[in-house]
Amino acid sequence: METTSRVAGQSPQGAPEGTQSTPEGVPAARRTVDGFLRAPFPWYGLDEAFTGPRWLMQVAQAADGTVQHGSIGHGDEPSIRPEAAAKSGADRDRFAVVVSIPANPVRRSGDGTGVLEATSVSSAAWLAGSGLLAFTWPAQMDHVRRGEWLDQQTETAWELADDLDGSDWSTLSLPVDGVPTDFHYRESEFGWILAGSAQGGVHLGAYGRGLSAYGLGFSVVKDIASYA
Repeated sequence: METTSRVAGQSPQGAPEGTQSTPEGVPAARRTVDGFLRAPFPWYGLDEAFTGPRWLMQVAQAADGTVQHGSIGHGDEPSIRPEAAAKSGADRDRFAVVVSIPANPVRRSGDGTGVLEATSVSSAAWLAGSGLLAFTWPAQMDHVRRGEWLDQQTETAWELADDLDGSDWSTLSLPVDGVPTDFHYRESEFGWILAGSAQGGVHLGAYGRGLSAYGLGFSVVKDIASYA
């Protein structure tokens, strides 16, 4: 993978480091728009063909405050509460999440002492895969077993993201700003994952459940503040 390490600021469970989570696994600071407004890159979401609810998720920032990536949700706000899962089953939510991450090549730091984080389509695939896992909690698991399960599944997601040309992925063409764009696509028992690139130097990841990925399209968000 074209990264020096896993995407900076990303915990094994897919939430930015330093962000507290609710019992449902959803970052508590999710609805603040400030971080999204500070991003030096455009945000992407589903295009106008999607008419359902849209909502902000989390933004990951470096130690200096630089926005590294973030997510926007569409449809039902997913819950991983075990009691909800027991009542309504695995298909209780219909949602799609779009992850935007700026494309950064490997480059030396300004003081010449190290290498700055690089990002690639694999980075977007990793963020999408780990994001989907954050909302997938088998209802019969207690917190201890859940941690072990997440560690195992997260490592698998990392390995899959590192091999986008492997047999576990197929190719799906979807419109991005009206332009047909090839995405790496994968389905699992937890949902689906997409990873590709938009014009203008942004990699896109997406994941969802209950909504088919085949009819989706992506476009630049014109007014991110309207999502708050």
